[in-house]
Amino acid sequence: MSHQQPNNPLHGKTLEHIVNSLVEQYGWEKLGSLIDIRCFKNDPSVKSSLKFLRKSQWAREMVEKLYIAAQKEKNPWLSKK
Repeated sequence: MSHQQPNNPLHGKTLEHIVNSLVEQYGWEKLGSLIDIRCFKNDPSVKSSLKFLRKSQWAREMVEKLYIAAQKEKNPWLSKK
Protein backbone atom coordinates (compact mmCIF):
# COMPACT_ATOMS: atom_id res chain seq x y z
CA MET A 1 0.00 0.00 0.00
CA SER A 2 1.48 3.36 -0.94
CA HIS A 3 0.93 6.47 1.12
CA GLN A 4 0.38 9.68 -0.80
CA GLN A 5 1.95 12.84 0.60
CA PRO A 6 0.83 15.61 -1.74
CA ASN A 7 1.80 18.41 0.66
CA ASN A 8 5.29 17.08 1.44
CA PRO A 9 7.82 18.82 -0.87
CA LEU A 10 10.42 16.14 -0.05
CA HIS A 11 8.20 13.21 -1.01
CA GLY A 12 9.95 11.11 -3.64
CA LYS A 13 13.21 13.08 -3.40
CA THR A 14 16.34 11.22 -2.43
CA LEU A 15 19.03 12.84 -0.34
CA GLU A 16 21.36 12.54 -3.32
CA HIS A 17 18.87 14.43 -5.52
CA ILE A 18 18.55 17.15 -2.88
CA VAL A 19 22.33 17.61 -2.55
CA ASN A 20 22.85 17.61 -6.34
CA SER A 21 20.07 20.18 -6.80
CA LEU A 22 21.56 22.48 -4.17
CA VAL A 23 25.05 22.17 -5.64
CA GLU A 24 23.67 22.94 -9.09
CA GLN A 25 21.76 25.96 -7.84
CA TYR A 26 24.34 27.43 -5.43
CA GLY A 27 27.70 25.72 -5.99
CA TRP A 28 29.83 24.25 -3.20
CA GLU A 29 31.27 27.58 -2.02
CA LYS A 30 27.87 29.27 -1.57
CA LEU A 31 26.38 26.08 -0.11
CA GLY A 32 29.20 25.99 2.45
CA SER A 33 28.47 29.56 3.44
CA LEU A 34 24.73 28.91 3.75
CA ILE A 35 25.18 25.73 5.79
CA ASP A 36 28.37 25.73 7.82
CA ILE A 37 29.41 22.09 7.71
CA ARG A 38 32.86 20.82 6.83
CA CYS A 39 31.75 18.39 4.10
CA PHE A 40 30.56 21.40 2.05
CA LYS A 41 33.74 23.43 2.64
CA ASN A 42 36.78 21.14 2.69
CA ASP A 43 37.25 19.10 -0.49
CA PRO A 44 33.47 18.78 -1.05
CA SER A 45 31.91 15.91 -2.93
CA VAL A 46 28.44 14.45 -3.16
CA LYS A 47 29.68 11.12 -1.77
CA SER A 48 31.27 12.62 1.36
CA SER A 49 28.29 14.90 1.91
CA LEU A 50 25.82 12.01 1.71
CA LYS A 51 27.90 9.96 4.14
CA PHE A 52 27.89 12.79 6.69
CA LEU A 53 24.25 13.81 6.19
CA ARG A 54 23.02 10.24 6.64
CA LYS A 55 24.70 10.13 10.06
CA SER A 56 23.83 13.65 11.24
CA GLN A 57 20.10 14.33 11.53
CA TRP A 58 20.58 18.02 12.44
CA ALA A 59 22.64 18.64 9.29
CA ARG A 60 20.20 16.72 7.11
CA GLU A 61 17.33 18.83 8.45
CA MET A 62 19.23 22.02 7.58
CA VAL A 63 19.86 20.75 4.04
CA GLU A 64 16.21 19.76 3.61
CA LYS A 65 15.02 23.18 4.81
CA LEU A 66 17.37 24.91 2.39
CA TYR A 67 16.16 22.67 -0.45
CA ILE A 68 12.52 23.55 0.27
CA ALA A 69 13.37 27.26 0.38
CA ALA A 70 15.39 26.96 -2.84
CA GLN A 71 12.48 25.30 -4.62
CA LYS A 72 10.15 28.11 -3.54
CA GLU A 73 12.75 30.63 -4.76
CA LYS A 74 12.94 28.90 -8.15
CA ASN A 75 9.13 28.60 -8.42
CA PRO A 76 7.22 31.37 -6.60
CA TRP A 77 3.92 29.54 -7.20
CA LEU A 78 4.96 26.94 -4.63
CA SER A 79 4.86 29.50 -1.82
CA LYS A 80 1.30 30.62 -2.68
CA LYS A 81 -0.33 27.34 -1.62
